[in-house]
Order: sequence, then structure tokens, then C-alpha cells
Amino acid sequence: MSRVIYVNGRYQPYAKAAVHAEDRGFQFADAVYEVIEVSGGKLVDARRHLERLARSLGEISMPMPMSEGALRQIMSETLRRNRVRDGLIYIQVTRGAAPRDFALPGPDVPQSVIVLARRQVRAASDALAEEGIAIMTMRDPRWARSDIKTVMLLPAVLAKAEAKRQGAREVWFTDENGAVTEGGSSNAWIVTPSGKIVTRALDNRILPGITRASAMDTARHLQLQLEERAFTLKEAYEAAEAFITSATNTVMPVVRIDDRLIGSGRPGPVARQLRHAFHHIAEISAL
Repeated sequence: MSRVIYVNGRYQPYAKAAVHAEDRGFQFADAVYEVIEVSGGKLVDARRHLERLARSLGEISMPMPMSEGALRQIMSETLRRNRVRDGLIYIQVTRGAAPRDFALPGPDVPQSVIVLARRQVRAASDALAEEGIAIMTMRDPRWARSDIKTVMLLPAVLAKAEAKRQGAREVWFTDENGAVTEGGSSNAWIVTPSGKIVTRALDNRILPGITRASAMDTARHLQLQLEERAFTLKEAYEAAEAFITSATNTVMPVVRIDDRLIGSGRPGPVARQLRHAFHHIAEISAL
């Protein structure tokens, strides 16, 4: 658990950290966020994450609340106060607090900024990767702008809850054509029987994952075949391997989709290779 959280200019104890009851992030999900992996006290792909934060804000007509340098300083201090060397750092920016109205408030309303850091036990993730995870699939219930990393996550929350009830760890959504879009909190990948790595090309239906981008860099570095295109559930069921990518999972093998074992039913060599090499290729930066 976080010990100290940054909220609007103050570092507050976890139990006392709060935003206004009429904060638009709380009432309208009028906010965006980022999650950055922390490894050995350093940030993984921070530049790409902060670029995506700026893009998400721009897509909903919000400016960056401060300079990148100022935000990095807050992130550094939040990590220090929470003594996090391996884990994650979470950033959320809302349009601020104003009397509840669907109309956007004026520029005089200050944005809310929240930064928290949390430890994660890497050994637990590594152990999970040795076994692989199960995936459940369902028709994508979300809005048509999943490329914006907003806090409007209720559809994903409910989908992942259903997946958990069915013994799966993640959900893969499918579009109206039966093609896989992405996971509830991850990007989706398969490895074809011929050994080609496939993940959906960027469009408005998927988040431009930062770990996705670095996994693609890793695949190219390893000279593996890579293709960006939509793939169907049938292709996924018949794949040699499958895996997900996210900041909290890096590369996580998938061994079952719905009621189908994938490949041998064990994590495959491509996912293992990408996971092993990932942190050697991703951009690791000190704050």
C-alpha cells in the first residue's frame, strides 16, 4: 500500500489523501491517467508514458497541468517517500472541481493532479509467467475511443470481474467483426503456427500501449517476425502461443482462452524470450 500520496500540491498520508466531492474525475470520469513501471528505483519507458499522457489530455481538450520537469520531480519525491524500488507509479489528471454541470468549466478552474507509488513483488509476477494465465473473451462493451487512457473504466472492471468468476485472469474484447481488440487492461498478442507475432494495429478501438511499443522494439531486436493486424478468435484458439502486455505485467504468457488450451498449454518460447529480453530493450531512466 502507498504510504504517501501527492494530491494537488501536497504530500498526504494515504488515509487522508482526498479530492473535492465535485471533482470532475469523480463525477464524470473527466480525467486521464498513466501507470509507469518502476524497476530498481528507475522508471521504465517514462518518456513514452508522459507523451501518451499529453496526447490523452489533448484528445479531451485538457492541457498538461505542469511542465514535464515539474511532474518528474513530483514522481521522484513520491517514490522516495514511499520507498518504492520495484512497483509502479500512478498519475491521474482531472479537469478539476466545479459545480456539477455537463458543460465544461472555464480555464480558471485548476486541474487536479494525483500521484501515487506502490510496491510490487516482482517474484510473484515471474512465478505467474512460469505458469501462464487464462483469458475469457466477450464482445467489447466500451465506448469508441479506447485509444484515450481515461479513468472511465467501469466496463473493463465488470468484464474482469466476470473473467475472475470464470477462473480467468484477464478478458479479451472482440469487435463487431469478431476480431480481438485488446484486453481489459492489456494489449493482446498471438504467435501463429508459422512463428509470426501478431497484434492489432493501432486504431480508436485499442490503447496505444507503451509496453506494447517496447515489446515490438524487443521483437525487432530479436529479429522475430512481427505483423500488426486484427486477428480473429479462431486464429487465437489455433495459435501456437498467446500473451498480453502491460506496464504491470510486461510480457505475460496466455495458456488458455475460454475453454481452449493454447499450443502446448504451457508458456511458449516466443513469450518467454520477449519477457526475458524486455528490460534490456525498454528505455530505463532515472528521475
